[in-house]
Order: sequence, then structure tokens, then C-alpha cells
Amino acid sequence: MMEKIRLQKLLADAGYCSRRRAEEYIRNGLVFVNGKKAVLGDKANDRDVIIFAGERVRIDRRRRKIYLMLNKPRGYVTTNSDELGRRTVMDLVRDVEERVYPIGRLDRNSEGLLLFTNDGEFANMIMHPSKHISKTYRVTVPSSVTEDQLTALSAGVTLDDGAKTLPAQVEVEVNTAERSVMRITIFEGRNRQIRRMCEAVGLEVARLRRTSIGPVKMGMLKPGTYRELTKEEIRALRNAVNV
Repeated sequence: MMEKIRLQKLLADAGYCSRRRAEEYIRNGLVFVNGKKAVLGDKANDRDVIIFAGERVRIDRRRRKIYLMLNKPRGYVTTNSDELGRRTVMDLVRDVEERVYPIGRLDRNSEGLLLFTNDGEFANMIMHPSKHISKTYRVTVPSSVTEDQLTALSAGVTLDDGAKTLPAQVEVEVNTAERSVMRITIFEGRNRQIRRMCEAVGLEVARLRRTSIGPVKMGMLKPGTYRELTKEEIRALRNAVNV
């Protein structure tokens, strides 16, 4: 019998979701322990009956740890299931031998690199705000981009909720009256951050594709397909967040 640990860590270690996502499920009343609605701070182990989003949690400490990258296409939501019946990124990893979950999110209309794992500690390490792991996006807007807009994006902008973003790295690849393409690297993970940053300086995003997370690049992976991370990529990610 395992010792009792915090419920969100247990769910992450069991491969159901990240620790931060587990906290959201608990706050929203979607996790039950022995028939009682769970609250943050609750602990459990493999002897408890845990229901997560309507499903009985199975704990297998012998499972192999898996680390994947997916090229997410547009039209998929980043969640385990969707109450509106929309396609989820889990549909694209159905044939993976172990239960995995996404590390972080890409919104429905965004595409590109998304990492998956069943290693709760690894997911928490990548997602923790204090780590400031870089994420790079290729951003297309249907207009030209001014120097003032580029300067604002680089320096940090105030979002619609009053929060100010950290400085970003912005490179212009194409800049015409009809279409501009920027490569933007950020070092935090606010909800829909790139779109909101662009909105804050008067730019509308037509296409948003994440191309790298830390030292790991998506490369030529085809949309809708996935592959396992190499040992070198896993090591590089661990090194990037432990600097």
C-alpha cells in the first residue's frame, strides 16, 4: 500500500492530467474520494476509491513513462473530453499504450507543438510558472506591422485583464500591407497569451502555430501525428527548466 499523498499529485502521477489541471478539476467539484466530493488539500492512496471526471481512477505504479510530441491541427480542443462533443487532442493519441495527457494547452484554432506525458513530475516541471520555459510561435496577421507595435510586443504589453506580459523576443519574417509573419518567443504561459498580446497592440491573428518549447522543436512532424521524444530531447527539457 502506498502512502497517502496530495490528490492532485496522485492524479498526475497516475497519468490522468497535469497537477495544475487536477487542481482545476478538484475546484470544479469533478473529483470524488470514497464517495465524498474532494477539496484541495485532500490526500489519498491506491486503497481509496477515486472518481475523476466520472471515471474510476486506476493506479499502476509499474507503467512505463512516456513523453510525446504532437503536431496539433486546428479544430481540436486541448482537453481530456469535451462537453460540446468537439474533437479533442486525445483523439489523436488513442493508440498510445499508456494513458497520457497534454502538458499545457493550445486553443482550438491554434496549431503546432504540444507535449504529452504520463509523468506528473515532468509535466509540473515544464508548466510551473517559475521556470519561464520559452515557447516560440509563428504568428500570421492580415496586415502590416508597425515599429511601434513590434516595440510594444517586445517590451511587454498590458492584457485585457490588466496583467502585464514579460518581455518577448519578436522577429519579423514577412511584412507587407496584406500579410505579416512574426516569430514570437515568450517566457510564460498565460491563457491565449499570443492572441491577447496581439489584440493589445491592434493586431488580429489569422494563424498561430507553436514551433518549439524550450530546446525542443517540432521540425517536419506532419499535422495530426505524434512521435516519442528522444532521450536527448527529454534531457534538454530537464536541463532547460533546472537552469
